[in-house]
Amino acid sequence: MPPGWDVPMPLQVIFWTIVVVVAYVLSCIRVLYEYQRGVIFRLGRVLAQPKGPGLIFVFWPIDRMVRVSLRTYVQDVPPQDVITRDNVSIKVNAVVYYRVVDPMKSVLEVEDFRYATHQLSQTTLRSVLGQAELDELLAQRERINRRLQEVIDLHSDPWGIKVSLVEVKHVDLPETMRRAMAKQAEAERERRAKVIHAEGEFQAATKLRDAAEIIDQQPKAMIMRYLQTLIEVGAERNTTIVFPIPMDMLLPMLGPGGQRPSGQ
Repeated sequence: MPPGWDVPMPLQVIFWTIVVVVAYVLSCIRVLYEYQRGVIFRLGRVLAQPKGPGLIFVFWPIDRMVRVSLRTYVQDVPPQDVITRDNVSIKVNAVVYYRVVDPMKSVLEVEDFRYATHQLSQTTLRSVLGQAELDELLAQRERINRRLQEVIDLHSDPWGIKVSLVEVKHVDLPETMRRAMAKQAEAERERRAKVIHAEGEFQAATKLRDAAEIIDQQPKAMIMRYLQTLIEVGAERNTTIVFPIPMDMLLPMLGPGGQRPSGQ
């Protein structure tokens, strides 16, 4: 009591009792955010349901609260040495996205769910990728990611964990394998170039054959093509042009017996 107050002893006891009770009640107040839940242990036994969000009371020392966040965790899986099914040694790292869907299980079923999920992700990454071939890993990344997500989610479900996404970030190939793949890609490009060139030659030959058939049926078409070529050559800056004309080309323009038709 403040000095100078002459208060009977019973009132002093009541006053200090009230002060202690108020201080104890205030110390028992806990605030949980919207993304948090509190698992309460009372004398070692867990309560029926997690508490929160909002204002809750934790009556220590008989109560103990474990906070659990419901937000998504992002776990980076360090590079793992993996031997694929076709005996290629590679290093692969990944990232795992997961969250707690059952706070009770995440506290009761596993000591540290974050550490357990991290270790599970590493072992699953080596196991799943070891069953795939290198070409499958490089070309079918989405299917590999789904397989990893399904396996990790299956084993972490008893812990109250939901794995929403797994992404393989980087595949580190040996230098010898890189050179072999570069040679393979170069050979594939050369093959495609040769195929395209051969198809072009085939189409050009087909068009020339069609043109030859048309010219064979219409001899005057050959004369027109010959004159067009003469015009193109005449456009060049040449002083003298020698342009022989076969007589076979002139016969269609002459009449019977090699005479020009009258009026021409």
